[in-house]
Parts: sequence; structure tokens; C-alpha cells
Amino acid sequence: MLPRVSKSGKGSAFERGITALAPFVQREEHLKVPRQHTETILIDGQEHHVKAGVFLSNHKSRRNKLSTEQREQLAALGIYWATAT
Repeated sequence: MLPRVSKSGKGSAFERGITALAPFVQREEHLKVPRQHTETILIDGQEHHVKAGVFLSNHKSRRNKLSTEQREQLAALGIYWATAT
């Protein structure tokens, strides 16, 4: 399930990161996102270049600060550490 993006088309940085990870996982069939990888996504017809590797790495290192909803969104993509306490 993809997050909702605000009417302005931008959404939060977390939402853009999740939205960028979803096609990567679907296309590559794994979550070993290279840190330098940038995923291009379309939101309301506008291209956004999301540094998906940096997003994933940063959120993994800060996972204790994530909300329950954010952890659930990451877990839905198959990210194992999102469910660990």
C-alpha cells in the first residue's frame, strides 16, 4: 500500500521515500538498495528524484525514532528491521 501524497503533489519526505522504494522492490525483487541509488518517481505528473538508498540507510539508523505507522509502511515492503524492537 502506497502512502497518500498531499494535494500539493509533494507529500512528506518519508512518503516520497516509501513511494520510491516500492518500484525498486518490485523491479529488483530485493531490498539491497545501493546507498547512491536514485529512483525517479512521478507525483501528479512531476518527476521527483529520490535518493532511495540514502533514505533507507538513514531510516534504518534512526529506526528507534520512527512512528508505528512509518514502521508499518516499511514492513509492508518487506524491510525486516522495521518490525524488530
